[in-house]
Amino acid sequence: MHIDELAPSSIARVKIQKSDSDSSSSDSVVVEEPLEIRIKRGEREEQLGITMRTPGSDLELAAGFLWGEGFLKNPKDLLNVKVCADQSLSLRQRANVVIAEVRDDAEESVRVLERRFTITSACGVCGSTSISDLHKRGVLSVSRAIHSNQELAQMASLLDGRQRIFEKTGGLHAALLINPAGEPVWVREDVGRHNAVDKVIGAALMAGNIPLANWTLVVSGRIGYELVQKSICAGVSAIVGVSAPTSLAIELARDFNLTLLAFARKGVAKQYAPFVNSSESAENNE
Repeated sequence: MHIDELAPSSIARVKIQKSDSDSSSSDSVVVEEPLEIRIKRGEREEQLGITMRTPGSDLELAAGFLWGEGFLKNPKDLLNVKVCADQSLSLRQRANVVIAEVRDDAEESVRVLERRFTITSACGVCGSTSISDLHKRGVLSVSRAIHSNQELAQMASLLDGRQRIFEKTGGLHAALLINPAGEPVWVREDVGRHNAVDKVIGAALMAGNIPLANWTLVVSGRIGYELVQKSICAGVSAIVGVSAPTSLAIELARDFNLTLLAFARKGVAKQYAPFVNSSESAENNE
């Protein structure tokens, strides 16, 4: 049985009463439930953290999280991702525990394994906000985007009609990976924006597409540091957001050559990275 058949639904129906009416009705709301992520190396299994997520694509979420946080150095080190099979737990409990099996001889990230993660749906991993941290991990600058700013700005529209759960609840973030040909490949939704990004990167990892050179990531909301970090670790060349970027996200994108566009609406966006000064612009126009 597939994990998505075991997992709680991503949408729940609840009773409501409108402020301008005495009668009650029902409404669709997004589900938020904990997911425990474990890593298994040989016979050794340990908990990495618990994230509050919207059920669905949980195996991809775990895979993307491991890659973005440095638990995996080589895509081939990931052997399997599966739902917990502990028969002492209920089906619901098992669906909320995902185990990633990695090669016994896979290189370990000592820095990461020294701490345990407390993750919420509102933010990324606490403490993982140092640009020097990525350099220490050996993360390289990404390939320069092959698409023009005009083409990238237009890609935000590819989210239209692809946010199935959002259309019913209005309470989700979305992430979309677009291949070098400009075609949408993976779109995922989650109550946590970082979870949505982990899901699409995990999908790419499990499909053998990492690193994502010349790919573009489109996100439905604000571009924070953690989204840029995950994009860079996956080798994404450009990130496009519908809302605003943060200062640290911009600084990180510039440091790793990631093209960052924000406020992408109606085919228009603002470029924040890489930084281009006036003299460079003049040279490019010659």
